Amino acid sequence: MNTEEKTKVASGHAVKGLSEMELKDLPKQYIQPQSERPLCDAAEKWGFFQIINHGIPLEVLENVKRATLAFFALAPEDKRNFLKENSPNSHVRLGTSFIPEAENSLEWKDYLSLFYVSDDAALAICRDQLLDYMNKCQVVIKFLLQVLMKGLNSHEINEKKWSLLSGSKRINLNFYPKCLKPELTVGVGRRSDVSTFTILLQDDIGRLYVQAPDGESWVHVPPISGALVINIGDALQIMSNGKYKSIEHRVIANGSKDRVSIPLFVNPKPNEVIGPLKEVLVQSDEKPKYRKVLYSDYTLYFYKKAHDGKGILDYVKI
Repeated sequence: MNTEEKTKVASGHAVKGLSEMELKDLPKQYIQPQSERPLCDAAEKWGFFQIINHGIPLEVLENVKRATLAFFALAPEDKRNFLKENSPNSHVRLGTSFIPEAENSLEWKDYLSLFYVSDDAALAICRDQLLDYMNKCQVVIKFLLQVLMKGLNSHEINEKKWSLLSGSKRINLNFYPKCLKPELTVGVGRRSDVSTFTILLQDDIGRLYVQAPDGESWVHVPPISGALVINIGDALQIMSNGKYKSIEHRVIANGSKDRVSIPLFVNPKPNEVIGPLKEVLVQSDEKPKYRKVLYSDYTLYFYKKAHDGKGILDYVKI
């Protein structure tokens, strides 16, 4: 609360005075603390949850979705400039499906993938909307990491651990055009993410499903206006020694409307070595379930194969 706001309250105007000031943000003293335990419980049982009241304005979220639709509405000759062989830099790539050369059947999806290096290196197209969204996501990332690390008996996140947990980021603009026979294909096959965690912004179409803890049934993730979907990635499952679960998810093709989604992948730096955290092993008195691995080696293995559920974790299981 700044000096002007404090004066309003102290002079007898109370919160009525604050209301009349037409504030852009609610003073933090009036914001109810978010419950931390349910987030950790969801990360342990499901590996998926939705958050609201995250502080990112709805307008910012809508701007990113509109920018995604605008990009994929460009003429083919304009989009062609961002194909891997034509892209202005190695951090931006337009693609379709996942790994076409490794897949028996392709996914009904196009995407623009942007590996974040710096604001200056950001792509000119969609630049303002994406940077605004990514910058505002920093508060969400920090909050989630602090909560999830507390649940692992790790109460201090120094600079080295920030790099390990969130040293690199990649954002995808996913476009799923309506499909004439959606029952014959998929938008995204069964997979888990290789991230620490992923922040997903989806539109109101839905069609995202996660595997239930029973390992057999699939549960639809209903779109909630203004909400962000969080899913735990393989990197955090490894670092938590299996306490937090990355979970299989998939996207079903849609026969009536185009769909967009924007996942922001929060990753370790490529040169980081990931493995069960020391404090996790001390707290649980367990032996490591996963061997240490260079994160870039883990992701390289992931991108060599078609989507296959969580089979990639076998690469590091002990």
